[in-house]
Amino acid sequence: MNKYEIRTQIKKDAIINASLILFKEKGYTNVSINEIASFSGISTVSIYNYFNNKEGLVTECTNILMKDMIEMTRELLGKKIGFKEKLLQVVSICSDAHQQLLGQYFSPEALNDKVLVNLYNENVNKIRTNILKEFIESGKEEGAIEASIPTPTIMEYINAITEIKLSWEETSNFKEKGLELFHLILYGLIGR
Repeated sequence: MNKYEIRTQIKKDAIINASLILFKEKGYTNVSINEIASFSGISTVSIYNYFNNKEGLVTECTNILMKDMIEMTRELLGKKIGFKEKLLQVVSICSDAHQQLLGQYFSPEALNDKVLVNLYNENVNKIRTNILKEFIESGKEEGAIEASIPTPTIMEYINAITEIKLSWEETSNFKEKGLELFHLILYGLIGR
């Protein structure tokens, strides 16, 4: 990187760090671009140039928060283990990471901000979708998933299942019910 690129990255990092802190404390709705600029020491013009708006900041913050999960799933794709085992591990990683990050990076006040939670969930779902598409293609190549079924159809099926799972998030046995549903996806009603 040249000096200009280094300065730009330093500014972006300062903006993201300030955004993470402010979003964590106050949510999305109660934080302004001016407040992020003041907290980060970077001009509002630079924030708009780098991220376009607050939604762009939430997207980038989500990407940073999900970075470890993305790396873990990509490493998992390269492992020499069976596809079913890979899939079980990736589902566990994705569902655990999402819940842990919400509790770890956002205050109760921030979690009451429906705009922030919706933007965060939208971005997490985009990341998950990309990961799942990679796994589906890998499964087709390995012969574990029927290659004649188009990936968009498989994604629609998974999205329908996800909607069911999301409706359970408030229940105490959310994780167990999710694993049972995942078992149904893999093995159907008849069994293995």
